[in-house]
Amino acid sequence: MKRHNQANEEIRGLVDQKHPTIQDVARHANVSTATVSRALSQPGQVSKAARERVTRAVSETGYIVNQAARSLRARTTRTILVALPDISNPFFSTILDSIERTIADRGYATLITNRGRGSKPHERLAGHLRSNRADGIILMDGLADLADVLRLYGPGDTAPVVIACEAIENVNLPTVKTDNQGASAIAVDHLAKLGHRRIGHVTSPAGNVLGRERGRGFRDGLIAHGIEFDPILETEGDFKAESGARAAQYFLGLDHPPSAIFCDNDIMALGLISELRSKGYSVPDDFSVVGFDDIEVAARLSPPLTTMRQARPRIGFLAANALIDIL
Repeated sequence: MKRHNQANEEIRGLVDQKHPTIQDVARHANVSTATVSRALSQPGQVSKAARERVTRAVSETGYIVNQAARSLRARTTRTILVALPDISNPFFSTILDSIERTIADRGYATLITNRGRGSKPHERLAGHLRSNRADGIILMDGLADLADVLRLYGPGDTAPVVIACEAIENVNLPTVKTDNQGASAIAVDHLAKLGHRRIGHVTSPAGNVLGRERGRGFRDGLIAHGIEFDPILETEGDFKAESGARAAQYFLGLDHPPSAIFCDNDIMALGLISELRSKGYSVPDDFSVVGFDDIEVAARLSPPLTTMRQARPRIGFLAANALIDIL
């Protein structure tokens, strides 16, 4: 019974403990509360000596900044919206992980949305900013329409939007992406140096900026080796494995199939290889295949898939920091 009462006293003592306040920090640092507030929210307006005293005081008192209250006062959420076209695509997982880690390190939270789902997807992006659900957007979709978002800001304002992975043409916003054209030319160069002269291409969906960039690179690679482009050796995909399987069926149905195939992403390459093997063909003995992205599963194939690597963690890191710097 005595031990039980003692435990209750200890619990009451913990509950009754006073949480450190900004006034406690100010007294501990021997500065005003206004100086503490500025040191925490606008450190550039406070001298280095004062910032150091406040930092020590925060650590020694155990003071925790109330981010919710600060956000309400500043009309900010300290939340970044990440909008992508297909969250089920494993290509995005590493980028999302890098974005979330970078944003968290800088005191922000992450909100993820599948931009293409639901009604009026383009209006939903602007709605997140208009209703203060997010302070800015990292957009990973080259087909997105940003008109509603840009209308929220005047000609001299900087819209809190950074584009990643897929550029949006004729939009003057910070963009972090791979050199898709150059990388695709390298892929074709690799196949041509293996001796291939009939090289097939499984493209991105029609209208996608990646399709235009990687298509130009595919042709650049052919031209560099004196290979004439043959439109019959090109078929459209949709970034999913099933479209890669359909592409395999298409190529096998030609009178003169290609001996090598470049796919605009790894998922389509995996679908293509699976279909070829199901028909009794060997990769790479019968067909050479090159993908794009270097997703994790590419290295687990037997033999591993030859692919163009995108520096996905770096893309996420740069995009997240660029947006927070704007904010």
